[in-house]
Amino acid sequence: MAKTPTTTTTHFPDDFKCPISLEIMTDPVILSSGHTFDRSSIQRWLDAGHRTCPITKLPLSDSPSLIPNHALRSLISNYTALNLPKFNQNQEDPEIQISNLTSKSSSPEVKLVSIEQLCQLSKRDFELRKRLTESGAVAAVLNCVSMKDLVNLQEKALKLLLNLSLDDDNKVGLVAEGAIGDIIAALCGGGSADCRATAATVLTSLAVVEVNKATIGAYPFAIRGLITLLREGGGRERKEAATALYALCSFPDNRRRAVEGGAVEILVNSLNSGLERAVEVLGLLAKCKRGREEMVRLDGCVKILIHVLSNGSSRGVQYALLTLNSLCLGSEVICMEALKEGAFELCLRFLEDDNEKVRRNASSLIKVFGGAG
Repeated sequence: MAKTPTTTTTHFPDDFKCPISLEIMTDPVILSSGHTFDRSSIQRWLDAGHRTCPITKLPLSDSPSLIPNHALRSLISNYTALNLPKFNQNQEDPEIQISNLTSKSSSPEVKLVSIEQLCQLSKRDFELRKRLTESGAVAAVLNCVSMKDLVNLQEKALKLLLNLSLDDDNKVGLVAEGAIGDIIAALCGGGSADCRATAATVLTSLAVVEVNKATIGAYPFAIRGLITLLREGGGRERKEAATALYALCSFPDNRRRAVEGGAVEILVNSLNSGLERAVEVLGLLAKCKRGREEMVRLDGCVKILIHVLSNGSSRGVQYALLTLNSLCLGSEVICMEALKEGAFELCLRFLEDDNEKVRRNASSLIKVFGGAG
């Protein structure tokens, strides 16, 4: 009679857990307060408009720096390697999986198994991600990303690519290895909705590094592909496309590209249909003249922005106010329309809001209204 396999549970030190998510950190960063958080968790906190440390409640600068905590990330990686259960016959050594992945003689089925296991293992293992990039495995992963007729393989390869992009050094290295072309091909013609959404997520991850924003934006069909996905995709595809556009459009040249690609009308329609993330991109596009002109041209744009002020989340309100500030400064007609829709009264209410950026944007808009009067 076969023995029932035993399982062991790895207990991680509390210091390895993000104070916000309470999960093991994959990309620990240090805030100016001296406390460490997982990058994705603290970034969501800051994106929501908070400018205080979640632990000490002390104020932060308007643009807080997030410094990679390499020492802690290495500790977590080493602890994971030493304490996770040993591999069994169904979970081979990573080196074997890397070898199978990079071998030209491996069948797609073998590559799929290897990628699935490497994807699972690399999510929290910095050293394995480093090993993958140094071993030449990236080229093999990209080759699998390009196999749109093998949908399952393409999906898993994109997810492994996303794991590899967690590290700042890899973000630049992946672009240097030519990853953008394969990612955009999956974005525009991926074999499934999951492929297309994950491709957009990888672009968002790569765009965290400033130099990559310009490189990605200048690549043929990158921004237009995201706009098409925003217009034609399903729920997750549209959300990830809007997030990627937001990440890219913090770079001025990409705002022009997005406007020229017809993003404004699609974003306004998306916002009207409930995709609040679209207003964040509109807030950035309103910083360029062409973007403002397109918004002024669209009937109902102001009314939709006012609806966000009345019903949106704190972050949605923040960006709706930012967009209205830009539009009203440049157009007295828009200013009068916003006043007619009740924007002034809403701004007065926002002066007491918990979100410091909401208060600031509301105060600025009130001043614009005063000048119009």
